[in-house]
Amino acid sequence: MGEINIYNPEKLGPPMGQYTHVTRVKANEFLFIAGMLSGDSAGNVIGEGDFDAQTAQVFKNVEAALESAGASWSNVVQFTTYLVHSQDIPKFMEFRLREFPKMFPDGKYPPNTLLMVDRLVKEPFLVEVQTIAAL
Repeated sequence: MGEINIYNPEKLGPPMGQYTHVTRVKANEFLFIAGMLSGDSAGNVIGEGDFDAQTAQVFKNVEAALESAGASWSNVVQFTTYLVHSQDIPKFMEFRLREFPKMFPDGKYPPNTLLMVDRLVKEPFLVEVQTIAAL
């Protein structure tokens, strides 16, 4: 596994959520995971109209992509998150508060850029997460 140092420079102040400002990586290989949606292996939308169910499925899909390369959450160096509705930001933050301590037990949460978009590839999707990991 690559050498991963996740940290917050003092001059930047504390993050505004469960993420860290900087990840410094020395690695031989990177894994770029396309934005994951809440689809299952048959292409069905999981949790249509239910942001929490969709978010759980999205991270389940990210985990499956990581495992396909022999990686885990400890290899993640960055997320980019896309939400369709700004009113879902608190729900997303609640998910992270609840689930990230399980995924990242050392408390070092990768940087995350959160973007609002008009829509995703199909209308029912509410959240998408793109991931970069170091191997």
